[in-house]
Amino acid sequence: MFDKLDFIQEKYDELSAKVADPAVIADQKSFQKYMKEMSELEPVVKAYEEYRKMQSDLADAKELIEMEDDEEVKELAKEEAKELESAMEQAQENLKVLLLPKDPNDDKNVIVEIRAGTGGEEAALFANDLLRMYLRYAERHRWKSEIIEISDTGIGGIKEAVVMIKGKGAYSRLKFESGVHRVQRVPETESSGRIHTSAATVAVLPEVDDVEVEINPNDLKIDVFRASGNGGQCVNTTDSAVRITHHPSGIVVTCQDEKDQIMNKEKAMRVLKARLHDKMVQEQNDKISADRRSQIGSGDRSERIRTYNFPQGRVTDHRINLTLYKLDQFLDGDIEEAVDGLITADQAEKMKDFG
Repeated sequence: MFDKLDFIQEKYDELSAKVADPAVIADQKSFQKYMKEMSELEPVVKAYEEYRKMQSDLADAKELIEMEDDEEVKELAKEEAKELESAMEQAQENLKVLLLPKDPNDDKNVIVEIRAGTGGEEAALFANDLLRMYLRYAERHRWKSEIIEISDTGIGGIKEAVVMIKGKGAYSRLKFESGVHRVQRVPETESSGRIHTSAATVAVLPEVDDVEVEINPNDLKIDVFRASGNGGQCVNTTDSAVRITHHPSGIVVTCQDEKDQIMNKEKAMRVLKARLHDKMVQEQNDKISADRRSQIGSGDRSERIRTYNFPQGRVTDHRINLTLYKLDQFLDGDIEEAVDGLITADQAEKMKDFG
């Protein structure tokens, strides 16, 4: 591990020299490239510098213990050494986490797709609860949200919703939300007070760059039609809604959120690229043997990942055996404890293979 840290330190120092070179500063493309590389290495370098400072302080404390005759000073040095050794152990663990391979998608925007599953209208109402939960979570992080596509039931539920969430690190925080979310509650229409179980599925896709997904325009069928639902004066008056069909994959994307046809087409293309990229990744994952796949990071859409129990005010994440008795706050976007737990569990899984 320390050989790797020394290499990163050397690389960082080389980059520091380059960005200080007037010739590089004059070449903005190279300058931006080197600055980006430096910013990626900086958290590791800073943590390693702190660790080496602890090493130096520990060596000084041990020398003082050996050389000092004053027992009181010696005891203080021993206490300091003990604290430093404990801090260094934690610092080593933190360095291991920083050295774990980074998901290249972590800093990207995300596309969150929510679909009502089994349970009829109750599932549609729950899907709407999940949509609000993620929108509120985005607000808490001051991320920008755009609803790209939504199909409502007319009585407060949604059959399907697609939302773009823009913000640095959005994918890293939301990527483990993919899967089946189950709800247990008494529907308002249930006169006997029986608890019903229904479900909704969530898919979280990173927004992808053009270079990551190549689409042949000849493979696309683009239809325009009049938008329906809430949308102001342009609803049912202009052909602003767009439907894109990708023939090779059979993927269909619809967008009618904007009043402008061109903007709807741009949004629909972003979703199509994300879905095609996700399909490619899923196919690659299917080739990986099950025993090598991280249970936290597999993104299995058929996996029941979480249960929301209304009678008990409880939410349980089955992957990390986390149970919280704050369902109202959770559905209001306070999901940080679960998100942090999932990230920690994923890191622990990867640490098993750390060399």
